[in-house]
Amino acid sequence: MCSQLFHGQPCPLERPDSWELCRSKGAAGAAWCAPPSRRRAVSCSCAPDSWSRGLERRQLVLSGLACSFAIVLPISVVESCAAAAEVDDDGVKMAMLVDETNAYSFLYPVQLPGKKTSFRWVESRKSERYSSAAPLSPDARQRIVSERLDMINNAVISVSIGPPSSRFLPSKDKKTWAAKDVADCVLSDKSSLKVTTSQRMAESSVLDAHTTDVDGEPYWYYEYIVRKSPTKSAPEPNLFRHNVACTAERDGFLYSLNASTLSKQWESMGPLLQKAVASFHLLPPTEKYVPPYQDPWRFW
Repeated sequence: MCSQLFHGQPCPLERPDSWELCRSKGAAGAAWCAPPSRRRAVSCSCAPDSWSRGLERRQLVLSGLACSFAIVLPISVVESCAAAAEVDDDGVKMAMLVDETNAYSFLYPVQLPGKKTSFRWVESRKSERYSSAAPLSPDARQRIVSERLDMINNAVISVSIGPPSSRFLPSKDKKTWAAKDVADCVLSDKSSLKVTTSQRMAESSVLDAHTTDVDGEPYWYYEYIVRKSPTKSAPEPNLFRHNVACTAERDGFLYSLNASTLSKQWESMGPLLQKAVASFHLLPPTEKYVPPYQDPWRFW
């Protein structure tokens, strides 16, 4: 019956006055919509076409879901990183991240030497301009422009940008800045709580700080621990985050790369994170570079 071709609904052409209209539709239309006595068996392409269109729609939906999973799942990040990975002198596979918007680059580990296991890095914050980045403190001076984390190894690597504070760095000549003062300046702006600068500094203890000249520019390196427990349910009272960082200055702003892990994993993870921090480098600006002071009102 013709109703079988319309998902259980009566054929719109199966009416007393529809025969002449069906004849204009060709042999197939005349055969299926003719009175029963005049019907003849012919092939109809309506059902296959409808079925194929439904199949195409399902294929599009499934392909969209597959693309979404490829973006979200950490394995896709690992595979893409492994393709561009390089092996350093210690046998550690390192991949490079290049942020053209903020003009910097750094290496991060993707595979340990002599092991088949890989890091499961997830890009929790994609690279973005300073004006639209997430703030690290209520005054929104220092902001995270890029962040990736490995939940298995409790490792976090992030890049933040912010203006220097005259309280810690009163001189305009950056070559006179001490590494400890730069570290205190950056750490004073790292808190999501509405606390004073002194309270923010009390959360962290700088273990080491030194300055290194890189291509004629000072880079400040420092190591510190955060006294606050990384989780509310941490069973050990001395379970903190161990951090290493590097800061450089350009256009009146401080660019800082910070890498951290839990204190109990520092012995195994620390050397790898130190490699990442040592590789941090400000790149020559290109046409894609957006200085932090440009369009401060723009949030996209």
